[in-house]
Amino acid sequence: MRVWTTLSPVLRSARRSAPARSGAALAELGSRLTTPSRTANVAPVSSSPPGFDPNGPALGHGIYGLPHTPDEARVVLIPVPWEPTVSYRRGAAKGPAAILRASRQIDLFDLHTGRPYEQGIAMLDVDPDIARWNAEACAAAEPVLAAHGEVAGDRDLEARLAAVNALSRRLNERVGEIARRWLERGKLVGLVGGDHSAPYGTIAAHAERYPGMGILHVDAHADLRDAYEGFTDSHASILYNVATRHPKIARIVQVGLRDMSEDEARFIRASNGRIVAHTDPAIADRLFDGEPFHLITDAIIEDLPRDVYVTFDIDGLDPMLCPSTGTPVPGGLTFQQAVALIGRIHKSGRRIVGFDLNEVAPRDDGDDWDGNVGARLLYKLIGFALLSQDPR
Repeated sequence: MRVWTTLSPVLRSARRSAPARSGAALAELGSRLTTPSRTANVAPVSSSPPGFDPNGPALGHGIYGLPHTPDEARVVLIPVPWEPTVSYRRGAAKGPAAILRASRQIDLFDLHTGRPYEQGIAMLDVDPDIARWNAEACAAAEPVLAAHGEVAGDRDLEARLAAVNALSRRLNERVGEIARRWLERGKLVGLVGGDHSAPYGTIAAHAERYPGMGILHVDAHADLRDAYEGFTDSHASILYNVATRHPKIARIVQVGLRDMSEDEARFIRASNGRIVAHTDPAIADRLFDGEPFHLITDAIIEDLPRDVYVTFDIDGLDPMLCPSTGTPVPGGLTFQQAVALIGRIHKSGRRIVGFDLNEVAPRDDGDDWDGNVGARLLYKLIGFALLSQDPR
């Protein structure tokens, strides 16, 4: 059931028409305004109730204020409020709710991708088991984190570490089950975390469905540790686990890295090209030398196979855009650069088969900036993923 929301005059005015543009940009914008969305021959969802106005204030409680149920929607998002292994600042478990709340302030017409909402976008309810497991695992993890993972000889700490690792495995299995269920129904599946360990299950499900796929990994960190502070499914181990457990993933291309261990650098070198790192300093040097960013992105995308899964840690962006994320690092991509990078996947003729967005953490004082940026980035991911499904 759709419920009209009441927005303040300031928020109402924020949902406004895009500024005028000229030349080729204006022609491109006009094409998006007049051409229906084309997504693998999927017709726009027709279940919108009377009174739905995509140009008006957001309605109801769905993601982006949309009315779609998961059964109706082309895109199904799995919220995973999970953060037991967070090693610096907590808050990522509040990310899905922050993004959902902020999403209702975003204009549905997108200047890059047109009208992705027409295909239907729905976020599932949080699985109550996942919420409960997160609470249990966070409580168990605190003393282990305080001991920096040095648990040998302490029975209580050893038991706590084992409990967290067991709950992490249960999370992976559950998320994988949910993702497979919706993939089998022909949905485009995305995940909203949570710390960066949250999407392991959905990456695994996509790897099974799309053998030979590649991963575009945007992050400040390599996440290639075999374990961190004793946690085998740590947010710092997600790409290590993906690489070592899923040999059918053809390549992992990492972008924005600016904080990694020497062991991780060795692991990349030992992968014989299966893992390719485009570090933040290397990208910055190329920009300082005058190389256009679109040529840099083309070189990055060229390293990927046709089918691409995007795993995006929000700390891959400049921390001014995500100041409350758990492990911020100076540097990173601008919002425009991140959008350009994702857009070049579609422009190259490749297909985005799935995606996740993680580590969005709202401030405790209710400031929605982190959620706002996260919701906007998520909408770009959805839009380009939908466009990339169209073979034309």
